[in-house]
Amino acid sequence: MNGDTHDPFTTLDTDPFAVFDGDGDGDGHDGDGPEVYEIDAGSIDANGDLVDGTPPEGIPDDVVLQLDDVVKQYPGNPPVRALDGVSFQVRRGEFVVIVGPSGSGKSTLMNIVGALQRPTSGTVHIDGHSTSKLRDARLSAIRGRRIGFVFQQFHLIEGLSAEENVADGLLYTGMPRRTRIRRAREALATVGLEQRGGHRPGQLSGGERQRVAIARALVSDPAIVLADEPTGNLDSHNSEAVMDLLRELHDSGRTIVLITHDRDIAATAPRQVSMRDGRVIDDMAVAL
Repeated sequence: MNGDTHDPFTTLDTDPFAVFDGDGDGDGHDGDGPEVYEIDAGSIDANGDLVDGTPPEGIPDDVVLQLDDVVKQYPGNPPVRALDGVSFQVRRGEFVVIVGPSGSGKSTLMNIVGALQRPTSGTVHIDGHSTSKLRDARLSAIRGRRIGFVFQQFHLIEGLSAEENVADGLLYTGMPRRTRIRRAREALATVGLEQRGGHRPGQLSGGERQRVAIARALVSDPAIVLADEPTGNLDSHNSEAVMDLLRELHDSGRTIVLITHDRDIAATAPRQVSMRDGRVIDDMAVAL
């Protein structure tokens, strides 16, 4: 049995928004200077630079994501094989849409690509680092710095302003609060919400809330923006506005990986990876 029926937040090996707290005081560190976190054999500093990371041989420098023969199997009777030998790569600056019906394995693939789950077998390289060889703390650091998540449900904290929600995307880095707020304002300006930073989510439209979520994804300057059904909770007007924004980000050099069941959305992307029964059945560039 194949599928992606597992809820992205009930079957994860970890919380996608978990804070990696370098000094252990529970606040994500609010010091005035950069703090370097020692993580496994390497480290990551407050600018998000991975120290002592060695890209594997055979992977070109411009490849930010590579999967080789990835299998994800969940226990059961019989076991559920949600991914069955998935292989593909994404180069820096690409806009890739992964498309498939319910049960195709695309949500599980999103979890694997986002380093939210580990594969049962096979290898995943994110920006030159193999996720299968990393301990949890270092994997958390790579996930928080190298991947910017955009989810269908927004996942904004109601009690915080838009600006604070975006700044929270930098909590783990050890940046001082004033730096996080400055970068949050810059990210909100990128998505056209510089005048709405003081508003709480309940004061924003659905389209604006998704833009805040995109700003949060951008604030860490990730290698990959990973968007899971980003228009799923929006009307047609706001859906098109969000897709226009993602295309603008791609035009500016961002790497976008978008997961969707909507083939109309997939048709607007320069590359489509189609899935069925846990396998990639087509991978094609599209002339737009």
